[in-house]
Amino acid sequence: MNLYKKQIQLALMIAISMSISLSSCTGNKEKSAEKTAAAKEEGHSEEEHGEEGHSDEIELTEQQMKAVDIQIGKIEEKNLTAVVKASGQLAVPPQNEAKVNLLSGGIIRRISVLEGQKVKKGQVLAIIENQDMIRLQQDYLSSKNGFSFVDAEYKRQQQLKAADAGTGKSFQLAEANYRAEQSKIKALERQLQQLGISPSRVSSGKISSEIPVLAPIAGTIGTIAVTTGAFIQPGTSLMDIVDNSKIHADLLVYEKDLFKVHIGQKVSFRLTNQENQQIEGVLNGINKSFEDDTKGVIVHAVITRPLSNLIPGMYVTGLISVGTALSPAVPIDAVVKAEGKEYIFIVEEEKAEAKEAGHGTHFKKVEVVTGVSELGYINITPLEKLPANTRLVTKGAFYLQSKSSGPSEHSH
Repeated sequence: MNLYKKQIQLALMIAISMSISLSSCTGNKEKSAEKTAAAKEEGHSEEEHGEEGHSDEIELTEQQMKAVDIQIGKIEEKNLTAVVKASGQLAVPPQNEAKVNLLSGGIIRRISVLEGQKVKKGQVLAIIENQDMIRLQQDYLSSKNGFSFVDAEYKRQQQLKAADAGTGKSFQLAEANYRAEQSKIKALERQLQQLGISPSRVSSGKISSEIPVLAPIAGTIGTIAVTTGAFIQPGTSLMDIVDNSKIHADLLVYEKDLFKVHIGQKVSFRLTNQENQQIEGVLNGINKSFEDDTKGVIVHAVITRPLSNLIPGMYVTGLISVGTALSPAVPIDAVVKAEGKEYIFIVEEEKAEAKEAGHGTHFKKVEVVTGVSELGYINITPLEKLPANTRLVTKGAFYLQSKSSGPSEHSH
C-alpha cells in the first residue's frame, strides 16, 4: 500500500514539473515575439527616417544660417536679353573638308603623315608605285621629242606659203600635224601634273614609277584608311583632311521662333559635352526650306574666335539674342549644379509654424532650367509651379547642396 502511494506522489510531481516547464517556454516565446515585433517596428522607423535623410528637404537653425552667411530673397523680374534656344552640331564648309583619293591605282610604298598631324596644301602625304606611270612618261618624252620635227616642218611650210612657193595642201597637212602633236603634249603634261609628276623632271630624263600623293587643302589629317604595302584601286580614299579654321554651327530653329531670327544676331554657344564651355558667334545664314520630318529650319552661325579643341560633329546648344525682355531671374550664386542638372533652394513657408515652435528654417531643392545670364543674374524656369512671392536662397546655396548630397545624419 505504501508502494502504491509513493507511485501516485511521483506521478503528481512529474506532472507539476512538466506544467512549469511548458509555462516557462510559453512565456519565453511571447517575450521573443514581442522583441521581434519591436525590432521590426524599430527597423521600419529607421527605414522611414533613412528615406527622409535622402529627401530634398533640409532644415537649418538660425545659428547655422548666420555661420555660413545664407541669405534669402525672391525671384526678380530683370530686363535680360531675350533669346531663342536652338540645338545643333558643329560643322565645316565643304571647301574646308577633303578626302584624299587616287586617280591611278598602285601599291603604297610609304605614308608620310600621322592622324592628327597638321599639313600644308601640296605637302606629300604618301608615295604610290605604279609601273604604268613609266609608260605614260615615255609617251610624253616621245611626243615632245617628235614635236621638234613637226614644228620644223610647220615653220618650213609657212615660209613656202609666204613666198608662194608651196602648195596649200602641204601647208594644211603640216599645220594639222602641228596642232595635233601640240594638243597631245599638253594632255600628257596635264595627266602628269594631276598625278603629281613634274613634266620638267621627265623632260630632263628623270623617269620614276613612284607617284607622290599631295594634300589638296591645308588642315589636319583625320582617319588614315590604308597601310603600307596595300594595293589601292583608283578612286579609293586614303585619308581625310579637315580645316577647322572655318568651323561653324548648324542650329535647328523651329517655326514658332523663325520670325525672331535674323542674320547678324549674336549667338552664345554651349558645348554640351565639354562642361558647358561657352563660345561666341554671329548668325550668317538661314535656310529657306524645312528639314525632313520637322517643322524647323537650319540656321548657320560662324564662330567669332574658334577654339583649338572644336571638332566637327560636336553637339552644341545655341542661345540666339533676339532683343530684351523682362524675365524671371535670380543671382548666379542661387543656382547650383548636380548630376548634370540645375537647382535652387526655396523656403517652405507652410512650415513657418514649426519654426515658431523652436525649429529651424526648412528648405526644398527645386530643379530649374537656366537661360541667359547678365550682370550677375541668370534667367530661370522652374520645372514645377512655385507659389507667388516664393522665397529662395540667394547666397549660400552651395552649402545646402553639399549638405543635401552628403551622408544623412540621424538624431535619436
